[in-house]
Amino acid sequence: MSNSSAVSEWNISGMAASGILGLAFLVGAPGNLLVIWTIVQHVKLRSFTVALILHLAVADLLVVITLPFWIYSMAQSWIFGPVACKAVVYVVCSCMYASVFLITAMSVERYVAIRYPFSLMNQKRTAILVKALAGIWALAFLFAIPSVITYHVDMMDGIPQCLFRTYSSLSQEVVCFLLEIVIGFIIPYLVLGICYRQVASYLRQMNLQQKCKSSTVIICIVVAFAICWFPYHLNNTIHLFNNPDVNEPDESFYHALSLISGALVFINSSLNPVLYTFVARRFQGSLMKSNLVKLFKDIASTYAKSPESTDLATIPNILHNEQTRM
Repeated sequence: MSNSSAVSEWNISGMAASGILGLAFLVGAPGNLLVIWTIVQHVKLRSFTVALILHLAVADLLVVITLPFWIYSMAQSWIFGPVACKAVVYVVCSCMYASVFLITAMSVERYVAIRYPFSLMNQKRTAILVKALAGIWALAFLFAIPSVITYHVDMMDGIPQCLFRTYSSLSQEVVCFLLEIVIGFIIPYLVLGICYRQVASYLRQMNLQQKCKSSTVIICIVVAFAICWFPYHLNNTIHLFNNPDVNEPDESFYHALSLISGALVFINSSLNPVLYTFVARRFQGSLMKSNLVKLFKDIASTYAKSPESTDLATIPNILHNEQTRM
């Protein structure tokens, strides 16, 4: 592959990624702001699920507001300096970990609320939620630290770009790779799979329409996250085992692939408001805001009362069904 071909490949992939990121910004910025405003202003009674959705929208918004930096960089060059490069990358990586931890917490909370209704009584909810959210963000900021160390500005076909990672050794590269894919993808999705298998079983027994509705919201979030992040982790895996840094053409091709898979990551931060709106269509209302208000209030009211009423009322029936099967 000639150098001109490599430059052309970079330009084409850069333009494609810029278009994707531009669309993500136009959808994600107002969409996540709408979700945050709707919950803060109109949902005073917030369940675990609604609080986690609020923090997820905050994490998505933080990612989306970095998009103008990336769009300009891909269209022209990175002119913001090495400190801004590390800062922007750190924000994105922190929010990536926060997002997957929040989504995992939603599934765990759903399982606990249905399987052990007494464990989330009203007086315990606030304290548990505050500690859980503080722990999630603390871990997210901690696990994102390697990005500050490894990312830097370098030349790509004579143009400075904030897209490069440099490792001091192979062992450091492996550790960073395992940290991202194991902590940020594999373990959370193992937890998600286990929890939702149990949740699906109990929902079938309890036959609660509202719980099914809110579970549908979270399942959509989980699937969207997996679809958008899987190419990124797959690309990193291929890069680690194939070592594309052996020659310049392969390196250029790898960075072109990184642009596309990275752009899909940003798309995820714009999808969740669209998913909420899609589910909210089931409510009657002339404005999207009013539909979202009804959706979030419905989820909040369901889980606010579940330990004392809905869930407890179904326990005798569940026990009877279990004894019948035995």
